[in-house]
Amino acid sequence: MYNIRQIAVLLNATSSISNGDAVVEQLLTDSRKLVFPSTTIFFAIVTARRDAHQFINDLYDRGLHNFVVHQNFDTKNFANANFIFVDDTLLALQTLVAIHRRQFQYPVIAITGSNGKTIVKEWLNQLLSPEFKIVRSPRSYNSQIGVPLSVWQMSDEFNLAVFEAGISKPGEMQQLADIIQPNIGILTNIGNAHEENFTSVAQKTEEKCKLFKHCEAVIVNGDNVAVMQIICAATKAKLLTWGENENNEFIISKHRQGNEVLMEISYQLQKQKILIPFTDEASVQNAIACIVCLIFFKTDFEKIRERIQTLHPVDMRLQLVPAINNCALINDSYSFDTASFSVALDFMQQQNQYFNKTVILSDVSGDDNAGRYEALIFMLKACNVKRAIVIGVQWKKYLPLLQASVIEVDSYASTQDFLEKLLTNHFRNEIILLKGARKFGFENIAAALQQKVHRTVMEINLTSIIHNLNEYRRILKPGVKIMAMVKASGYGSGSAEIANVLQYHKADYLAVAYADEGVELRKANIRLPVMVMNIDENAFEQVVQFNLEPEIYSFHILKSFDEFLNKQGLHYYPIHLKIDTGMHRLGFDLSEIDSLAVFLKHNNRMVVKSVFSHLTASEDPAEDAFTMLQAKRLNEACNKIEPALGYHFIKHISNSAAALRKTELQFDMIRLGIGLYGIDPTGLHTLELIPAVTLKTTVAQIRKLKPGETVGYNRRGKITADSVIATLRIGYADGFRRMLSNGVGKVYIKGKFAPVTGTVAMDMTMVDISNIPGVEVGDEVEIFGAHISIEEVAKNCGTIPYEILTGVSQRVKRVYIEE
Repeated sequence: MYNIRQIAVLLNATSSISNGDAVVEQLLTDSRKLVFPSTTIFFAIVTARRDAHQFINDLYDRGLHNFVVHQNFDTKNFANANFIFVDDTLLALQTLVAIHRRQFQYPVIAITGSNGKTIVKEWLNQLLSPEFKIVRSPRSYNSQIGVPLSVWQMSDEFNLAVFEAGISKPGEMQQLADIIQPNIGILTNIGNAHEENFTSVAQKTEEKCKLFKHCEAVIVNGDNVAVMQIICAATKAKLLTWGENENNEFIISKHRQGNEVLMEISYQLQKQKILIPFTDEASVQNAIACIVCLIFFKTDFEKIRERIQTLHPVDMRLQLVPAINNCALINDSYSFDTASFSVALDFMQQQNQYFNKTVILSDVSGDDNAGRYEALIFMLKACNVKRAIVIGVQWKKYLPLLQASVIEVDSYASTQDFLEKLLTNHFRNEIILLKGARKFGFENIAAALQQKVHRTVMEINLTSIIHNLNEYRRILKPGVKIMAMVKASGYGSGSAEIANVLQYHKADYLAVAYADEGVELRKANIRLPVMVMNIDENAFEQVVQFNLEPEIYSFHILKSFDEFLNKQGLHYYPIHLKIDTGMHRLGFDLSEIDSLAVFLKHNNRMVVKSVFSHLTASEDPAEDAFTMLQAKRLNEACNKIEPALGYHFIKHISNSAAALRKTELQFDMIRLGIGLYGIDPTGLHTLELIPAVTLKTTVAQIRKLKPGETVGYNRRGKITADSVIATLRIGYADGFRRMLSNGVGKVYIKGKFAPVTGTVAMDMTMVDISNIPGVEVGDEVEIFGAHISIEEVAKNCGTIPYEILTGVSQRVKRVYIEE
């Protein structure tokens, strides 16, 4: 525990301190995540995208009085606040935590690599927790900010730490190494993540291995000769190498046995056999790294055998899924500690479409600790949780404190006790957060509460959407706003859910196609300004009632809306003017601009928020001349309208493609649509966009067919050799088009591609899996996502990605993911 005066001394910084004894326990870098204002210090970090100093006033009003700011920050409006002045607030955060880390002498494991960091960390926590009290990174907190927030959790309560470290460009790892100061290192693997920022795989490996410079031991796959050369040069640590090569410290041989892998491990003149409950190579390698780590900690091998069998796939993503009685369920039931609970609560707070909030909690992992339970209860109260359902014996002693903080409290001795007494009508029109330690089996509660729909699922990764939003922010000129298009139910992804996350991450405007879409957003508690693009007289009442902003595109609509406002006695209602500069779809003709300017000049019932137009071919270099002509025409129109109005308005014409290709056309705002979902309409890949949508289904049946037999309607699937055919739970009624029939389309199963066989049916599709061993009924199948792009599916269908996305049926369950 530190006070603010001590922190100023540790940072060797100048300060303006009103209360030097103010205790600091929590570090904050995201103003939206304030929970404990009296004991928190805020680091106002400045990035290329945002200057966090702008949030200090709001934080101060919410009771936070401790800040680390840049040297020139003006503090005169913040009486009784404490300020520490530094040149670099991010470096100050990292420096403070590095100093904090030096107080503790217990072992620290640091994990890096391109993939598997989080899985290895979570498995080690599970495997070593019987002997150790472990502090670890929440979820995948492995960045320049995430690592210090993780390491700050270290205290005398623990006797082992496990942190992961991730980098995206050269020069980042040394800072993380100085913060973590690991004793033991684990290198999972070197893949192609972030490879565009490095000149070679060798350069990326060298950067990652800087984490291990002062380690005592490093666990690494010794079969990779190139990696071994680099790691030997990077550290003098003892290398605990594993692999098939006989030069390794741990010599591995593997044989698949059904759904498991039998591994023989030879080391120190002894041989041991162990069953690994996975068959995919990535999971097997991650398990081997964990086994070597357990051997390093002198864990008895019988215990290792027993514990490895308890491992299961780790989904470190928060999932938002439909639930019974118009509820939504956030399933986060893998592990339970205060850090991960804070992350889950924050995600729940983003779901503004639900007023009522219920949290179902198990006992906390580890020993009974009053401080942990008190912190959890405080967090529930701060988030205005209406109802808490607690499961486990430890909660019983804290029920009086919980009942004083939460409106409604129910307590159950076990998960089975809860399920036996569950009445589904007790959950209605609310959001439910499931947060429990693994041993409580909360997946059974999730199964009971989830809405039962068929097995085809569309996953929308909200983390990827925000990443893509910030990628566009990175190329924007200062002051340029972002209007996010959430029409057509967010391109099929769900308007309210997408709008909530965009609102939370400070998009400036939203746009929908029709008024009823805007109404749904307002009912979901979306407060951002919303432009309605297709308006008619029948929608005027809805527009005004729900504070929506209409796009006015003709004199007919303009005068009709003016008459409506007059009858309502309304003045200065916000509108947006659409100018036709060449699309010839909607908009005022250029010949009408003079008359439009005169009409608006003498009208006080409307205020123009923006004037804009729609580019016809901004992604096509062959049409650049016309694109520039459209921009010129919009400018000419604005130059007539603005003087007549006597005030400024927002001017915008750029869509996702133009924002990239024609940065001079960003004007005051850009409109982002398909780019938010990780699809680059330009094909230039100048931004590091991440596909945000995955469509997947499952295998319903597998059958073997002989030559001469046929598959599907009209016998169009001709079998010419002995074949294995899988029937999938997806058809054209779900959005998997008939155009993909007879080998045109393909799906991804078990690491390989399977072509469509025969004609796609309404609810089912057949694919040839003859060359894919090990496929079983119930296996997951990717339709599009990480391995098959939406662009590729669109090309095979002779259409565009927009149509593929919006064509996914509403009967397909949407699952929202935050990583």
